[in-house]
Formats: sequence, C-alpha cells, structure tokens
Amino acid sequence: MSAPLQTPPRVHRLSNGVTVICDPAPGYETLALSVVAGRGSRWEDRRRSGWSHLLEHMVFKGAGGRSARDIVESIEASGGQINAATGHERTSFQVRALAGGLPLALAVTADLVQRPTLDEGDLAREKQVVGQEIAEAADTPDDQVFELAQGAAFSDQAIGRPILGTVDALAPAGPADIEAWRAAIYAPDRLVISVAGAVDEDELLRLAEAHFGAAASPAATEPEPARFTGGEAVETRRLEQAHVVFMLPAPGLADPDHFALRLFVEILGGGMSSRLFQEAREKLGLAYAIDAFSDIYEDAGVLGVYAGCAAKDAGRLAEVTGQQMKAMAAGVERAELARAKAQLKAYVFMGRESLLTRAEQSAAQQLSFGRLLPSAEIAGLIDAVTIEDLARVGSRLISPGLTASSVLGAKGAAGAGSRLRDALYG
Repeated sequence: MSAPLQTPPRVHRLSNGVTVICDPAPGYETLALSVVAGRGSRWEDRRRSGWSHLLEHMVFKGAGGRSARDIVESIEASGGQINAATGHERTSFQVRALAGGLPLALAVTADLVQRPTLDEGDLAREKQVVGQEIAEAADTPDDQVFELAQGAAFSDQAIGRPILGTVDALAPAGPADIEAWRAAIYAPDRLVISVAGAVDEDELLRLAEAHFGAAASPAATEPEPARFTGGEAVETRRLEQAHVVFMLPAPGLADPDHFALRLFVEILGGGMSSRLFQEAREKLGLAYAIDAFSDIYEDAGVLGVYAGCAAKDAGRLAEVTGQQMKAMAAGVERAELARAKAQLKAYVFMGRESLLTRAEQSAAQQLSFGRLLPSAEIAGLIDAVTIEDLARVGSRLISPGLTASSVLGAKGAAGAGSRLRDALYG
C-alpha cells in the first residue's frame, strides 16, 4: 500500500500582515493550532518586567464575551486542550483539537489575542497568583539557578531578567496599561497562525481572515541587541545538593555556525554517551545529573551546562567541564560527530511526528528566517558540518574570555565559577 501523499506546508499573508501557515498531515484525525506572537519579555523595559507573562494569564480570565470558565469549557467540551506560554522572544497560544475543531479553536484564540476583558478585579487577583508563581520559582533550586545564570550572562538587560518579572513591577499595571501592552506585543506584523494535521487550507484562510484580518495596532519598539556580559551569581542555601550552571557566549539563530553549535552541545553533554556524562558522572562520579544545552536567540546565544552535585565536588566538576570544552575546541572524534548528527537528525524528524511541534516549529521558523525550513534541508545542513567547523565553534565560544556562572547550595560550592574560568583561561 502506498503512503499518503504529503502536502508541503504553505505560507500565506493577510493584508494586515498576519501570517498563516497550513501544514496538512494525511491520516490524522486531530489538529494542532498555534497562534504565535513574535514578541515576549525581551521587549519589556525594567518598569514593565513581567507584563507579557501577566498578560498571557489575564487573557484567560475572560475574552470576547466568554468568561474564564467558558473559554476552557468550550474547548474541552469538544475534546480539545488549550494552553499558552510566554518566552523571551515569543508568546504562543496552543490548541489541540479533533478534526473539525478549527472554527472554535480559531474563534477562541482570536478573542484571547485581540479581545480580552481585562477586568480590574481579575487583574488584582491574577497579580497575587503570579506573585505566588514567582515565589514558587524562587523556592525551586533547579529553576532559580537558571534565573541566576541568565541574569549573570545578560546583566541589566530584559533578556537577563526573569520572564515572570517582579512583584514590584507588576503592582502598578492597570487594565489600560495591560491593554496597551497587548496591542503592542501582539501586533499583526509578527503574528503567525500555524495549523498542522487535519486541516483544510481554504477553510483555514477563510477563518483566519474572518477572525484576524481586521487586527491593527502599532508594534512595540524593538529591543536592543543582546550583550553577553558574563559574571557570577552565588546564592547560599542549606541544601543536600549544589546546583550549578555554567554559560559561554554563543552564536545566534541566524549565524552560519548554528548547526555546528548544536552538534558541539550534543557531543559535550547531550546524552549518556556525551563527554560530560561519561567523564564527570560515569568515570569520576562527580554528579548524578549533568547535561549541556544551548539557548539560542535571534541575535545571540549561550552554551550552557547544568549539574547537580555535592557541594564539595562543584569545583572539580567545573574544572572537568572547562577541560572538556577546551579539548573539544582542539578537535573531536569522527565517531562522536557521526553520533551527534544522528541524534540531532532524529530530533528533527521525530518532531515532525508531533502535530503541536510541527505547528510551533513552523511559526518559529517563519518569524526567525522569513520562510519554512524543510526537514530534508535541515538534515543536509547538519550533515554538512565538519570536524573543522566544530573546532571553529569551540574557539568562538572560548575566545571572548567571558563566562557566566550560577551556584545555588552550600557555601562549599561557591567557587565553582572561578574554577571554570581557571580551567578555560588559566
């Protein structure tokens, strides 16, 4: 039996600038909708810190004549789920629905994005809820250590501040302030409607025009370019385990070394066969959990390593991390590179098997590159990376002489950041 014909995703643009992506997937009985605004907490100044996340909460309190309960019940009664997320550079509203559920999903998300009620009483209560969320994050060591590292990496910048914001910055925001902020960061010039799965293109375009075609508002001022400043953040607590994060400045999303960076990360600490897992955990027993990651923004990025370890082992762990980074900049084995390529390509192709991932990735690609990147093209770019490319990326990571580190735990772990710098530059 032949496989169903795959229709490539198609991109359309409404007259007001809203982008619509249709990605039909034969054989599916469900669909995923992502309405993505290409702005987030990075557009905030200090006095608005946390407003984007607060807004995301507030639109669910009532929109388009629906109450908070009506919003979720209308979606769930038809077999769907609805969610949202705020990031540094994007805000996303997501609906999973059965085939035929697109009209309701688009109607509800259009109301959330364009017509929230923003009641003053609801706003006061939601500030309390977000305040509890801020306190909970601060009480969670393996969350707080990342916030500390981000702040050290991008000092005195919106991209270095917590997405949740601060209680003090949220306090003065009134309904009119939040409405003005909504209009700015959800402006149609960077608004993408992306649907994958059981979707008919003509129906999608008709509904998108009906629900989003009249959207019009001035956009928020673009943020300043990100600057990796580096620094150390230490928070001493009486914990059984120390949590550490190390960061180096890395290329941004549009940089030609993007895929070389991702392969570098995979070899360094991307899985159980990675260098850090094998050396720091398996051979030396310095940590139970250790992994490398990359956070990549449109104009900047970071390579990071997270580990949970005994406080007495944090310094030695930092040394091993720095030594492995330097060693990789000097060269990697062909087998390591082949293994990393297989893992990264598997991630790309497996992601295509999740409708929500497909919808989200398409929206992100359109916002970042102005076009969609076919999986085969991405696989080709991964395959094209050479050992020499990884060496160049390693040199780029180390050559600025900048590191950011955060340590949260017993006092004995406090010097880990200095030990990393000594290992890299001493």
